[in-house]
Amino acid sequence: MNEPVASETYAAQIRRLAELTARVAAQRAEAHTWYAQQCATADRAVAEATEQVRRAEAEVAEARELVERVDAEAAHLWGQLRARMGSGGRRLGELPGPARDATGDPVLLLHGVREVLDRTRQPGELPGSANSLLVGCGVGGALVAYALGMGARALGEGSSGDLAVGLPVLALVVTLLGPLVGLAPARLLADRRHAVLTPRAITLVAAAGLVTTVLLLALAPR
Repeated sequence: MNEPVASETYAAQIRRLAELTARVAAQRAEAHTWYAQQCATADRAVAEATEQVRRAEAEVAEARELVERVDAEAAHLWGQLRARMGSGGRRLGELPGPARDATGDPVLLLHGVREVLDRTRQPGELPGSANSLLVGCGVGGALVAYALGMGARALGEGSSGDLAVGLPVLALVVTLLGPLVGLAPARLLADRRHAVLTPRAITLVAAAGLVTTVLLLALAPR
């Protein structure tokens, strides 16, 4: 009677061992699957992090290049501004640093500054409304030259020797230069208006000075 019981017990143990073995195999397979999934997830995370680092490094390099380019362009434009202002440009000092509250694209801002400097670099012609001032410069220059000539002539008449001979000649030369004297104030007028004296403006000043000089010589007492 004991042998069947032992056989059944042995068979039950075999089944139990088989079940335990199957359960262990399943858990091992599950562990391997979980490990593989974790490794794949970690590999993807590392790959994504590596790509982010690469993009960040590229952005840093691009930003550094942009900063260097903007600094160089700003220094160049600052130098042009100082040169444009002449002696007054020394008061500007060195290029100031970037403003902390500055906004906008620096490239576009520098482009706008460059356009302003380009416009101011090329002065235009005096407008037609300045013609009367140009005529006044010519007339005024001729009057000043004539007055100086008259003074030199009068001084020569009261002198003797070389002065009596040289001063009338000097007076005539100064009087004849009257049409050109007005070009000096005309140039100042053009500079204040950021313009240039064109041949038209020079002709207008010289013509007004010439007409005034001729009239003064014609009306002068003999």
